[in-house]
Amino acid sequence: MANNDDIADVIVVGAGASGAAFTWSLAQAGINVVCLEQGGWVPTDAFPTAEHDAQLHWQTDFHPDPTFRRLPEDYPVNEDETPIAPLMYNAVGGSQIHWGAHFPRFHPSDFRVKTLEGVADDWPLTYEELEPYYDLNDKMTGVSGLQGDPAYPDKPQRPCPPLSIRKSGQLLAKAFDKLGWHWWASDTAISSVEYDGRDPDMGCFLRSFASSDLTYWPSALNSGARLETYARVREITIDELGNATGVLYYQDGELKEQKAKAVVLACNGVGTARLLLNSKSAMYPNGLANSSGMVGKCLMHHPVGSVLGIFDEWLGTEDGGPRGSTMLSQEFYETDPDNDFIRGYDLQVLAYGNAPLPAAIGGLLGQKVPWGETHHEVFKGRFGHSVAITIMTEDLPEEHNMVTLDPELTDSDGIPAPKLNYTVSENTARMLEHAVARATEVMEAAGAKQVMTSNLRRNAGWHLLGTARMGEDPETSVVDRWGRTHDVPNLFIIDGSVFTTSACVNPTPTIQALALRTADYLKGEGNRVIQ
Repeated sequence: MANNDDIADVIVVGAGASGAAFTWSLAQAGINVVCLEQGGWVPTDAFPTAEHDAQLHWQTDFHPDPTFRRLPEDYPVNEDETPIAPLMYNAVGGSQIHWGAHFPRFHPSDFRVKTLEGVADDWPLTYEELEPYYDLNDKMTGVSGLQGDPAYPDKPQRPCPPLSIRKSGQLLAKAFDKLGWHWWASDTAISSVEYDGRDPDMGCFLRSFASSDLTYWPSALNSGARLETYARVREITIDELGNATGVLYYQDGELKEQKAKAVVLACNGVGTARLLLNSKSAMYPNGLANSSGMVGKCLMHHPVGSVLGIFDEWLGTEDGGPRGSTMLSQEFYETDPDNDFIRGYDLQVLAYGNAPLPAAIGGLLGQKVPWGETHHEVFKGRFGHSVAITIMTEDLPEEHNMVTLDPELTDSDGIPAPKLNYTVSENTARMLEHAVARATEVMEAAGAKQVMTSNLRRNAGWHLLGTARMGEDPETSVVDRWGRTHDVPNLFIIDGSVFTTSACVNPTPTIQALALRTADYLKGEGNRVIQ
């Protein structure tokens, strides 16, 4: 084993959304921080959409499911026991490389679910505590948006003007108005104008141009952070007192060690649970930081439904613009006592069929254009004539939804792979049924000639949350309000696994805000950990 005698102040595992923001913050303060990333850099000109085979990459080597993609830097996932496949990408920038860049914040109520609804648990912090870090993250990212959304507390002026909601969005906006329902030009991490030296995303490449390899990492590296790529961490090491001392990792076919005063995990809700469970020892026989038995438990997704409207009007193919959602409705966000479910969902309007192949294979809906005599006619009716509403539901934490270690499956270095056991709750199933009906109403109010629906999409496991949950009680949670594990005082977690509840919106802004908050803790009150 190759030993690195350099003892870093902090070692971060994972260079995605949270790892990048956290590393940047510490590097700005002159702290010696090293980040290990299992993947590498993805070129900014990767997969040009102008090339005729661009969309084939999305179905092969750029597929969002690592079990399907099987790049050398990936690890397999046993997803036999889940209706929602985990979607993630190992690279500098993490899964943001695949990102649609939708950027909504949590609501204040999302941190007080137990108090308000009598279910799940309250977070050990509030929206108000996290708000300044939301604001900082918006500035670093160059968020585009429109100030004044009545669904939220007041926000500062958005760093960039809102992206266009496009012709398809204008069509549905009239329908929302007709129904008297909320809609807004949503915050997006895609800058609409040149920002901080970055050109606006014109949709010329499959890879995202809002990822942290472009927003946080350049400044972090210029400030002295060290980033090691293609470094697969096997386990976290500990001393005789049970404190973390660093990590063991594989790089270039060699087992290496990196020592540090503090270890920070930023591997997502699957990868972090996997690493903790693989870090077994005589002192921690059930996995590191797992005295509560909660590591890997309470896995939350955002179960997704989709409704597609097909119109006579030509809505365009959206060439020359970024993909993703630029408007949303939060009319059904909060609990309504008249409904037969607790909590709520949002409706995100997406450009649909922006290339021939996605239109043909059913895009986000997954309903393919059928082969046969009607194939060309059906395709012509969809392509450039469709708009989709994606339904994102809140997923309440349940202990039987979990990440465990597969007894047989391993990655290429022999490290046990994760296995997911997950079921959609009855509460969520009722929520999805209600949401599909409401989204169908929107399409009908907009004049759709045909509406196609899907209550649950398998290819929707973008958000992997809750498997190392935050809480005040060490018997029922893994980390405290700063992301510090209850069992190991110099081990922190900053990714979506710390979520106490999931809300019903894309989690990246909250993940990054939490990471920036934890970084400030280590620079201030928690600085004794790295002295």
